[in-house]
Amino acid sequence: MMGTSTQAYGEAWYWDNRYSNEPATFDWYQKYPSLAPLINLYAPCRLRPRVLVIGCGNSAFSEGLVDDGYEDVVNIDISSVVIEAMRTKYSDRPQMKYFQMDVRDMSTFQAASFNTIIDKGTLDSILCGSNSRQNATKMLEEVWRVLKDKGVYFLVTYGSPVYRLRLLKESCSWSIKLHVIGKSLSEGTSGQPIWELTKPVPLDEEGSSLESVLGKNPDVHYIYVCTKDESLKPDSTAS
Repeated sequence: MMGTSTQAYGEAWYWDNRYSNEPATFDWYQKYPSLAPLINLYAPCRLRPRVLVIGCGNSAFSEGLVDDGYEDVVNIDISSVVIEAMRTKYSDRPQMKYFQMDVRDMSTFQAASFNTIIDKGTLDSILCGSNSRQNATKMLEEVWRVLKDKGVYFLVTYGSPVYRLRLLKESCSWSIKLHVIGKSLSEGTSGQPIWELTKPVPLDEEGSSLESVLGKNPDVHYIYVCTKDESLKPDSTAS
């Protein structure tokens, strides 16, 4: 993995090769149990949300969602290799559906189709590729389109607010809360968390206030909880 240019992370051929050679279950950044309290806070399963997991890979994350009571979990990935493998693996779990799809063009889905969208590393992968800004904007516009108004997009990323806030705000009309989780939690180590997961981190417009709260270069994954808010669109009052 380390020998491959991260620029290939935006290409389907890279993921087809990777999943052909590494079929074992792998979760980017965090596994479901560590993020479950946050997902249940903003998208409780009692409301029976329709969930879309983008860039699902061969993660066990969706299995965790279904085991926790979520009944409609749609998964997409650009790799046909991994989608076929996951369809076979979970053929006995009708709550989980798998589609080969490019997140920059989800025209198979109608507008406002999902209550919740979960992204662990997909935006990051696209930002590693060529034409990264253009492709990231396409992806975010599609995420916004297929999400219902007041629906929630969970973006789990290594990108701090200085690098992600402007991209999010310039792409679509979001109401954004930031949460953080220690990277060590994904490795199963215990210890005092740097910040309580379900408590939003105070955030200024540029995201530059973070250092005063968490210190310099905190060892965390950032979770942007982005709520689609059509009333924030510049042309919403004119339409």
